[in-house]
Amino acid sequence: MVVLAASICTRSGKPLLSRQFRPIPRSRIDSLLASFPKLIPVNSQHTTVETADVRFVYQPFEELYVLLITNKASNILQDISTLSLLVRLISSLTPAMSEPAILHHSFDLLCAFDEVVSLGYKENVSLSQVRNVLEGESHEEKIQEIIARNKEAEAKEELKRRAKQLEMQRREQQRRAQGVPSSMGGMAGGYSPAPRFEAPQVNEYRAPSPAPAAPKPAFKGAGMKLGKKGKQSELSSLLGGEADVEPEPEPEPEPEPAVEVSADVLEKVEQESVHVTIKEQLAVSLLRDGGVQSFELKGDLDLRITDAALSKLRLTLSPKDYADLQFKQHPNVAKFAGAEKVIALKDPSRSFPVGQGLGVLRWRMTSKDESNVPLSVTVWPQPRGDGSSDVAVEYELEAPHLTLRNVVISIPIPPNSLPSVTGEADWRAERNAFVWTIDTVDSENPSGSLEFKCEGDADAFFPVSVGFAAAGSLADVDVAKATLVEGGDTTFSQEKILTVDKYEIV
Repeated sequence: MVVLAASICTRSGKPLLSRQFRPIPRSRIDSLLASFPKLIPVNSQHTTVETADVRFVYQPFEELYVLLITNKASNILQDISTLSLLVRLISSLTPAMSEPAILHHSFDLLCAFDEVVSLGYKENVSLSQVRNVLEGESHEEKIQEIIARNKEAEAKEELKRRAKQLEMQRREQQRRAQGVPSSMGGMAGGYSPAPRFEAPQVNEYRAPSPAPAAPKPAFKGAGMKLGKKGKQSELSSLLGGEADVEPEPEPEPEPEPAVEVSADVLEKVEQESVHVTIKEQLAVSLLRDGGVQSFELKGDLDLRITDAALSKLRLTLSPKDYADLQFKQHPNVAKFAGAEKVIALKDPSRSFPVGQGLGVLRWRMTSKDESNVPLSVTVWPQPRGDGSSDVAVEYELEAPHLTLRNVVISIPIPPNSLPSVTGEADWRAERNAFVWTIDTVDSENPSGSLEFKCEGDADAFFPVSVGFAAAGSLADVDVAKATLVEGGDTTFSQEKILTVDKYEIV
């Protein structure tokens, strides 16, 4: 059970970096790496290949291969664990998995390989332990650096205080030279008060001399400010609480923010003298196995009139089934009467405000019916039995009258894990999440899917967050016409925006 070498090579077998743990000539390593890509079967799902003498345990990494060369009696499970740790180390030490980056960080990578494997056998170390060894951090050095920074800050404060004191003394001497009594001695001698002295406007004068400076603590800095962890608290934590400073409570970790997509990605509507804006906000929580945990849709209709001649009008909604909506009108707007939904002022003699928007109507909708969800997203992790899972992701548009823009599906992944995606898609890994972005989802492009492999069990990939902005109304609220009170229809423009407040799969 011996690891003969750990190497990084290109897809064509060109060696970029190799560390031999047993005495093997370089020519032998070069020939093994050159023949390695030819041994991989087409469309193979395995990560090991063998020759008559050695075994290759490998992992594709973008345009490169990371591989171990072992003897055929080596423990394959232990070799896969060793390879996984090496891949995570390479990812953490190099900004990009490319040939220039590997060559630039070759010395650090070789040192990391030596920390993981010794004489061909894997050491019992973790990623954080190897990182600490490579960084070579010193506890005492940190303390000395903090003390030096505190002393420097204290010296700067002392210089500022001395300079201010000398400036105030100089001004006092100038006043005495000009025959102007000082604020402390002006009333001495029993004569009337001196006339009011207007101080120069360059700097405001408060007192002729400063009070004696109070003794300073041993360490001075911003450590005593509320809500901010300063140098004193940092020093106290390193000294194990020896510094005479009350430790600040550590802030509770903030929850992961929901995926937010701005409505700026939607096309703007050219506004008429009468402009209607319909805005809706969706908050939904779905169960991973199907079903709705919570669903709430809030909407409002904003009316903006720029022509005073059109300020007396009525808006009529399209004749649709609004039974699921709970409407609420502005206090000055009349309630709906009958089947026709008309938005008009209670007092017909009054006018809508001109030049400013007015929210005239609001609505709310709650439901447990999954068919009301505009976009269904399915995340299906399948454990492989080696600590990793194959994750299938699929989306489908359920509201064909909507056009979704900048759809973002964010799936949690374990820290330091490296997803391997099958197929082409616009994705990235950030903040311990696999983020898939789709530019447009509409009736012409209603669905899509991808698959990726990643470390973690089934529960590690939830909760899933979804964000998007849509041109349209999920409740299908629509203004059919605008009619003047005095008679006659008028033209108007209408804009519909749907955004997501919370959209998660738990």
